Amino acid sequence: MKLDIGVIGAGALGTAIAQTLSENSNRILLNVRKQEICDDINQNGFNSQYYPNQKLNDNIIATVDVNDLKNCKIIFLTIPSSAFRDTLKDLSNIINKDVILVTTAKGIEYPSLKTMGDIISEYFDENYVAMSGPNFASEIMLNQPTITNISSRSSENAKLVKSVLSTKQFKVKIINDIRGIEFCGVLKNINAIANGICEGMNINENARYSILSKGFQDTIEIIETIGGKSETVHEYCGFGDLIMTATSNESRNHTLGILYGQRLIIDEVASGVVFEGKKSIRAVSDICEINNISSDIVTFVYNVIIEKMSPTRAFDILWNKIE
Repeated sequence: MKLDIGVIGAGALGTAIAQTLSENSNRILLNVRKQEICDDINQNGFNSQYYPNQKLNDNIIATVDVNDLKNCKIIFLTIPSSAFRDTLKDLSNIINKDVILVTTAKGIEYPSLKTMGDIISEYFDENYVAMSGPNFASEIMLNQPTITNISSRSSENAKLVKSVLSTKQFKVKIINDIRGIEFCGVLKNINAIANGICEGMNINENARYSILSKGFQDTIEIIETIGGKSETVHEYCGFGDLIMTATSNESRNHTLGILYGQRLIIDEVASGVVFEGKKSIRAVSDICEINNISSDIVTFVYNVIIEKMSPTRAFDILWNKIE
């Protein structure tokens, strides 16, 4: 039996996931914030703000009222980490507690140091599903070959989410490491910023990819220390996402690093661009300190982004520690 599935967040990723889900579902209820986007989708079949040339499938129904999602068995949360807690507070008064929530956000709440899954557990239960992989929304929307990892403390929830997500082009692999999958999604952004800073400084490729290798090693150490599995870092959500995000010109966090490497600071409020990695740097730095982890890559990014240290000086400190 096909299910009604909800998607909260009609940005680039939310719209792309809704399009994928629509192949396996009766109806997709896509919750949007703005009435004009809602009308555009329902009347014209387009989310013109993000995909003006991509027609949405007819079973995607947009709504500005989150109450319309109250009977959905599964709800995907495709919103920035900064909006997570307020969204869940609202949902907790509307939807059933046994709903399967799927988080795609890659961030850590500060200063609580909680993952998005930790926040879900406060309002619902711990059997949420985390989704993470080397996934660009634009490629998903174009139905190009894509693979992602999902994980849950409930194997049944993971299997159900896999069944509604999987298509010929969109492959889903379940792993048994909810802690690791969430932290991989956070740490890859920090590595992307680090590599971007080096690129913005015109650091030679020998050094740049040495820094990327060190970031991969640091990621394994951090994941293991906080209770994840080292093998998760070798999965699509780990190595695959880290390499893609750290090297692709489509990556916002890689671009952010380039700008800082060039001593250019972007106004996120004015631009409307959200950099999840920047919001996670303080949190990851604190987590490393609490767990007595020495990560040269985290320190490098923290020095440049938070301490506003010159990229040249920060790189010299980093390079002196590399062996």
